[in-house]
Amino acid sequence: MPGKRSGSVFIGILFLLALPKSALAETLSGANTSWILTSTALVLFMTLPGLALFYGGLVRAQNVLSVLMHCFAIACLASVLWVIGVYSLAFSDGGAANQWIGGLGKAFLSGVGVNALTGDIPESVFFMFQMTFAIITPALIVGAYPERMRFAAVLLISGLWLVLVYAPVCHWIWGGGWLGGMGVMDFAGGLVVHATAGVSAIVIVKCLGSRRGFPNELRPPHSPGMVMTGAAMLWVGWFGFNAGSALAANGGAGMAMLVTHLSAAAASLTWMAMASRSSLGRRCSTWPAAPSTGPRSP
Repeated sequence: MPGKRSGSVFIGILFLLALPKSALAETLSGANTSWILTSTALVLFMTLPGLALFYGGLVRAQNVLSVLMHCFAIACLASVLWVIGVYSLAFSDGGAANQWIGGLGKAFLSGVGVNALTGDIPESVFFMFQMTFAIITPALIVGAYPERMRFAAVLLISGLWLVLVYAPVCHWIWGGGWLGGMGVMDFAGGLVVHATAGVSAIVIVKCLGSRRGFPNELRPPHSPGMVMTGAAMLWVGWFGFNAGSALAANGGAGMAMLVTHLSAAAASLTWMAMASRSSLGRRCSTWPAAPSTGPRSP
């Protein structure tokens, strides 16, 4: 019996080695799937409630509810638009226009069934993981909205932005578009997420102008505790954002998690040192001069 079992295992290994790479790539990996499911929850946790609390604590008390609702509503809107067609525009084959934008072949989850795979994870899991990126990216722009824009306008701009900005740029780099073909690499959204959101926020601020009273009336954050809580949630959620972008439970994911934590820790200490020095300088400049008591006796 042991000899027969050994022979069966040997034959099985030979059969796997003889399979083409495409067949091997379509084998579901339970470990990778579990990790991406976890990463998906972590990235969504960054927006709800992490980013909402972070931005909510930075504004005046009268704008807290507005900022929280911005993040929550954008999450809902982006999710629905992702299903309707934004995912397809970002990651499906666009035919003749494939270098610039995807097609609508996967609109309304067409072809994304239970057994559909992207690499060695279910496409439904890949779909959901990428959806959390599509949620947090327009939510990053929320910092440009308080005291500048009505709620309906925020939703309108966020929806149009996802279709006209995020989907094309995502396709250019991650969906097989022209930038990806040129060798441009974006491991965890430095271009697709942060560059697009940052530039868009600057454009919006320039178009809408400064807040009332700025810079003569500077208002400090109304709730540093809320900012701290949101920042801590973002720190933890970023492990899913960066390490999950490896799309596998492997050494690349581990290294991304390690670098993410160390860079956040070093940056936090640097900021603390700079803020402490600046605060000490302001206090020293406002201290009253010591009264003159005349020369000291020897």
